[in-house]
Amino acid sequence: MKDNNWYLKPNVVMEPLVENWYAWTHIISPATAAMNVVGRHLKIMTSYIQAPHIHEAAVRSPKMLGGPFMDYSRNRVEDVKRLKEDTVANQSKLIELAKAITELDAILKRHEHGYSLEALYKKVPDILKGYVELTYDLNNRPSFRLYESLLYKSEFYDPSSQGLALWVTNNDERPFCLSTPRLEEPHVLNLRIPFSHPGIDKLSRMKRYPGSVEEIAHLLGVKEEDRALFDTFFTRQEHPSYRKYEGDKVRMRYFGHACILLESEDISILVDPLISYYGYESSVEHFSDIDIPDEIDYVLITHNHQDHILFETLLPLRHKIKNIIVPRTTSGDLQDPNLKLMFNNIGFNNVIEIDEMEEVKFGNCTITGLPFTGEHSDLNIKAKACYHVAYNDFTFLFMADSRVVEAELYRHVHQFVGDVDVIFLGMECDGAPLSWLYGPLLLEELGRDHDQSRRLSGSDREKGMHLVDIFHPREVYVYAMGQEPWVEFISSIKYTAESNPIVQSNALVEECRGRGIVAERLFGEKELFYDMVNVE
Repeated sequence: MKDNNWYLKPNVVMEPLVENWYAWTHIISPATAAMNVVGRHLKIMTSYIQAPHIHEAAVRSPKMLGGPFMDYSRNRVEDVKRLKEDTVANQSKLIELAKAITELDAILKRHEHGYSLEALYKKVPDILKGYVELTYDLNNRPSFRLYESLLYKSEFYDPSSQGLALWVTNNDERPFCLSTPRLEEPHVLNLRIPFSHPGIDKLSRMKRYPGSVEEIAHLLGVKEEDRALFDTFFTRQEHPSYRKYEGDKVRMRYFGHACILLESEDISILVDPLISYYGYESSVEHFSDIDIPDEIDYVLITHNHQDHILFETLLPLRHKIKNIIVPRTTSGDLQDPNLKLMFNNIGFNNVIEIDEMEEVKFGNCTITGLPFTGEHSDLNIKAKACYHVAYNDFTFLFMADSRVVEAELYRHVHQFVGDVDVIFLGMECDGAPLSWLYGPLLLEELGRDHDQSRRLSGSDREKGMHLVDIFHPREVYVYAMGQEPWVEFISSIKYTAESNPIVQSNALVEECRGRGIVAERLFGEKELFYDMVNVE
């Protein structure tokens, strides 16, 4: 396989891992990674080792979808024991960091509020000294902010814990990614390489451009004993090539969940990339990575959740992406890691931060960051943005999972951006409780009633219609519902006709149609074309 005529098979999964756990943003940033190792990974592994039968029963129950239960087809207690031992050894620095963060929080709670915090610096745990600033809010409640940029340059950030699991898939079935680590399997090749490794880009290019298996194996450091398996990931068969859009309109393609591709003849914009593999039969018609341009001018990231920043999609696309736009945060708060720092440290060197109401202009296109409210369980999180995208005077509004908690906010926004032509709105209006995603970061126990009241929920019919009343769109599309089968291992969502998000989104679509507005809940794929000049 030394010649240069080999393509990577279209259905090879490149699953990003950190110490065998599915990689998402909160296990990249050092402080959130530390809290997740202690508050999620070790807890789940210990629970499984103690009572695997409980996990086996739970994953068979629809009511337990997305819970902290390992999902394996057979008993893997001994393997999980080894993984736990490796975690304690390999991530000892992160475990120490989590302990220090918890200890610092306790010190601040004991402090007599209102007096200077300067004397407390000597009480900061040694390993945190120089990585935190102690602060008060305006109600004299003490807290701390992290110097996250320094943590990335410290012993607490270890790219050697990163890697890829490669295998050939023929379906969309996978266990829920936040609760089931990947253990050794004969058909899976595990590569311990940092996400910034240039071999990932070269391997990804081989889906469209042929190369040498010998050279890519050497670049990735594939062991000789793994070459036979690695070689099975390649084929001489050329894949269908991408056909660039060259029309005079804006083409919109829906790829599933919150992933939208906008293309004009000159400019391509990809929102919240989450793209299915192709090469196997599926019950759902859908676009796939064969439908992604060879160059993507801008990727827009709306917020820092695992179904909107998917490394499994973004790493293979990295060599195509000219720019990534992310919402700005420099808060230093534990729950609000900086996205630009995270992307920079995993090999993306083309990241643009955007503030609310800030514009990025290029050619005949303008991207504006807008306020994003709700869906973050009332936590003070700034790394979130909705986007207003204008091609000439034709406008799109991407609201992601925003919950319109105060309609007056968007009336103020409307004074600046005016009416829009098309709105995309997430309506997963039940949402998981706060602890489901942010539980490992909480520094004191939260009562069940409080936890259940603070949910990761998007808009319901009433809140969604506020946007319709304010922005007067011609078309409204409900998206980001997590319904597609290739999203389930990330979202853990399975709806019925009686599920509240389905009932609420049906009601919104019906009300819009009653007003003469084109409306639909998107599923699978959708393609539409728009004139860039509005004709009333």
